[in-house]
This record gives sequence, C-alpha cells and structure tokens, in this order.
Amino acid sequence: MRVVLISTYDLGHQPFGLASPAAWLRADGHEVITADLSREPLPPQAVANADWVAFHLPMHTATRMALPHVETVRRANPAARICCYGLYAPVNEELLRGMGVTHVMGGEFEQSLANLVSGRTSYSLPIILDRLPFQIPDRSGLPPLKVYARLLHNGERRVAGYTEASRGCKHLCRHCPIVPVYEGRFRVVPHNVVLADIRQQVDAGAQHITFGDPDFLNGPGHALPLVEALHAEFPELTYDVTIKVEHLLQQHPALGVLARTGCLFIVSAVESLDDAVLQRLAKGHTRADFLQALKLTRAHGLTMLPTFVTFTPWTTNENYLDLLRTIRGLDLIESVAPIQLAIRLLIPSGSKLLELNDLGPVTFDAAALQYRWKHSDPAMDRLCSDLQKLIRAAERRSATRSEVFSQIWQRAFGVPPDFHLAARATVPYLNEPWYC
Repeated sequence: MRVVLISTYDLGHQPFGLASPAAWLRADGHEVITADLSREPLPPQAVANADWVAFHLPMHTATRMALPHVETVRRANPAARICCYGLYAPVNEELLRGMGVTHVMGGEFEQSLANLVSGRTSYSLPIILDRLPFQIPDRSGLPPLKVYARLLHNGERRVAGYTEASRGCKHLCRHCPIVPVYEGRFRVVPHNVVLADIRQQVDAGAQHITFGDPDFLNGPGHALPLVEALHAEFPELTYDVTIKVEHLLQQHPALGVLARTGCLFIVSAVESLDDAVLQRLAKGHTRADFLQALKLTRAHGLTMLPTFVTFTPWTTNENYLDLLRTIRGLDLIESVAPIQLAIRLLIPSGSKLLELNDLGPVTFDAAALQYRWKHSDPAMDRLCSDLQKLIRAAERRSATRSEVFSQIWQRAFGVPPDFHLAARATVPYLNEPWYC
C-alpha cells in the first residue's frame, strides 16, 4: 500500500507522530511518505497516488490547520481512505467523518493504523489504550532537525530533538485534552526504544532533547533510570521535561537526578495563581504549592518555565494584575513566553470543563472546533484581545521578553511600569512559544 502521513503543526518539533507510525507501516512493507506541512508543502503527486492518507491531530491548532487539507486530499484522490489519529481525532469524530474521513483513532494508535492499512482488520475503535510493543521511530524522509525549533541558551541556538518516554497522564485536569482520551491512564515507552530514538537524533545533529511526555514524573521509576542512562551515554546532551507542580513537590528528590543528568529546564502548567480558578480546573495544586515548587527547582539549579491559562470565565482584573506583579516579583519575566500572558481558556469537544455549573453560557463553534464563552466583564475580553494583538506585533519586530512584558504591564495597569528592566541573560527555552 502507498501511505501518506501528514502533520500540520507540532509545536516546532520534528513530528514524533509521523516517525512512530512510519516505522510500523514500513515494517509491514508499505511505501510511506511523510509530510510535515509546517516545513514543507503537501506533496500533490504522492497524495494523488496514495491508497491511504493519515493526518496526525495532536492538538487544537493542528486540527484546525488540517481540515482544509482533508478537503484537498478528498478532492484530489476520492478513492483514498483517509484516517485521522491523535488526541483531537476522537473528540472531533463526527465532524471528521462528515468530511469523508473513514477511520478515526486516538490514544495508542500505531498498531491499529498498521492493522488497517495491512488489511488485518477493517475497523478500529476511536480510543485505543492497548499496551503496544513500541518500535523505534523512523525519521527518514522528515525535514532535518536544523529547520525546527532551536534551544536558546547562553547566546547560542542549539539544534533540538524531540521524543516521548510516556503518553497519556494519570491526572484528570478538567481543561486538559488528554483526559477525554486517556481518562487517567498513561503508557510508557521502553527505555531501549527511547534511547535508540535519541541516538538517531544525536547522530543527526541534536544537542538538546525535549521529552514530550505530558508529565515526565507520572512514572518516576521509568523516567529517572532513563535519564541516568541517557546521561551516561551522552554526558554533554541537555534536555527538558514537563512536570506538574504537584509532582515537583511530591517527588522533589527527583529534582537532584534531573539536575545532575543534564536537565536545563522544567515546563510546568501552573495555569493560574488564583486558588478558586485552580480548583475549577482540578489542577491539584494551589498558589502556595507553586511558590514552593519554584523554590525547590531553583534550589537544584533548575529553571522553571511556568505556563498559564490567563483568561478564564472566572479571571478578574485584579487576578490578572496580581499575576503580573507576581511574575515581576519572582523574577520570572524571562521565564514566561509573552503569549502565556494572553492565553484564553480553550473548551474543545469532550472537555470536562462542560461539567462545571458556573462556566456560564457557551455555544459550540464548529468552524473553530471549540465552545465559545464570554466573560461577564466585557473589559476582560477586550484586555485579552488587545494583549494578543500587542504580542503578535511585538513578535514581528523581535522584541525581547522584557520589552513585551513592559508593554503588557502598561496596557493592563493603564500606566507605564514604575520599574526598569535591565538587559540580562535569558533563561534557556525553545523558540516556539505556542502550547495549544
């Protein structure tokens, strides 16, 4: 069979979501062409000749970007079977099938996709949580690592790779797109597979690795021996991970292991500094917990990069001003991507947020693949919109994070900042700021 695997957007990473199924399909003898549309055009001849075309939908942005390409593929090759896989596939199943998608699957999709293409089955469940015998991702045919997001550190731009040591999550945060699919479960990828994937990326020039696990410490007994082995083989290689505030506190001895084995920074979905909002989101931590987690990471020489859902139906103007004051007071300005200060709560299909009684009126926007909500205070919606425009304009002129923060401060407080942000070395981070 001739198969085209397509990614539209994957946070600036070389798509694991193409490399992993490519390995399974090629092992079955199929001809596989991968296309990362964030870095290359849709291959018209390959699409026209394909028996199967499969789109990876790991997030909301990728899904919205994929929809017009699904229509293009259907027009170009009506006989091709179209599959959509990833977190956002099953929650948008009705829409996708209405567009002519023949198979929809999320979770542990690789074996089911291979079974379909190879004719071992004609049907797949929309959500698959089987434990898989993972194969080493096949990255041949993908654009080179050098064209993807870089690590910015100490004035250098380092080539960054990406892999996954686990998928899913054992937590049930209401706003998280993982929850409707995995429902509190996670699956680990064997050490030998992860290390082999990293090895091939190092051979291709990677100087840093991002672990894309939703929470690297969901399984510390799996994660910590992995980074020990990684550091033993590649002592100069650095990496980053994502960890919940809750786990940073509960498993704080692990921070020493991370620091010793080359971890440069930890992304943590703090989301809000207001305990009432955190409770609605079922985050499992409080404002005080975040402050303690920040203290612990810094004590180990690790940088925390907090992410936020700054605008929610429950966010007040004072909440927002407090967030800015706190970021400044904790010396986190360089650690927070400006767009994190203008993120609006996303409510996709299947979201657990719809269970809340005080969410307010919402309407589903099929074109945008989300439930629309309005703040009870129109000024908060205007603030969010103004800040998003401000940040986009600042990015176009390559303004520094400190410069953008000063502009955000002036718009939010209505007066210029009463402090001066001196030029300073930035913290390590990847130059791809979007997280949705």
